[in-house]
Amino acid sequence: MITDPQGMVLALFAAFCRVGGCFMLLPGFSSARLTVQIRLFLAVAVSMAVLPILWDTIYPRTSGSLDNYLLLIVFETLTGAVIGLIARYYVLGLQFAGTVLTMMMGFNAPPTPDVLEDTAENQLTNLLSYAGLMVLFMLDFHHVVMRALVESYNVMPIGAGFNPQSALITLTDTLSQTFMIMLRLASPFILYGMVFNVAIGLVNKLAPQIPIYFVSLPFIITGGLLLLYFGVSSLLEIFAAGFTPVFRGE
Repeated sequence: MITDPQGMVLALFAAFCRVGGCFMLLPGFSSARLTVQIRLFLAVAVSMAVLPILWDTIYPRTSGSLDNYLLLIVFETLTGAVIGLIARYYVLGLQFAGTVLTMMMGFNAPPTPDVLEDTAENQLTNLLSYAGLMVLFMLDFHHVVMRALVESYNVMPIGAGFNPQSALITLTDTLSQTFMIMLRLASPFILYGMVFNVAIGLVNKLAPQIPIYFVSLPFIITGGLLLLYFGVSSLLEIFAAGFTPVFRGE
């Protein structure tokens, strides 16, 4: 029997603020291809699942004044948004690596609508970002995020406020680690593009009468696609293996 319905609703909404703030920015769940109703119901369902586990942690903090509760809502939403941004930055890093990759192999086709968002991207970048996200879903990355949400109540207790400096340091470290991993993923293509273009530049100096752009473009694209064909499995494997260490800040 529920002895305090009002307190239960307030506690559920407090849990929803952190969970909803995370799911608002979480890759895959925040996609434009999912309707707002699905995202809302999913966040409510996860909040209802988390509340019984953290009842003794959340419920006592929701019994203060209205002003304190409004501040609690703001701080909890910001805390959840930081957790969601960590995962989103990592997935956006693969999109950045895909853009670098396509540029170095000369695959400059007209952009097409993104698979996940309402933006335009290169076809190869679309393929890589979508494949990387699907690999993370297959490896249950959302379970890692949900576990981090539950554990975050120990690291960032409810009602303790929001520390902007700590959040910025966390996001900066995430960007730094993500950049280094994505540089590793794109490094074979960067090296390939540099060597190929230097060689073509030497050929152009030796025989300037040859229309070197039209002659070299099919070769650099073909070579880059072959390199991607043989290396895409390792690329996605390194990408998937780096998610948990980056998300946990290891």
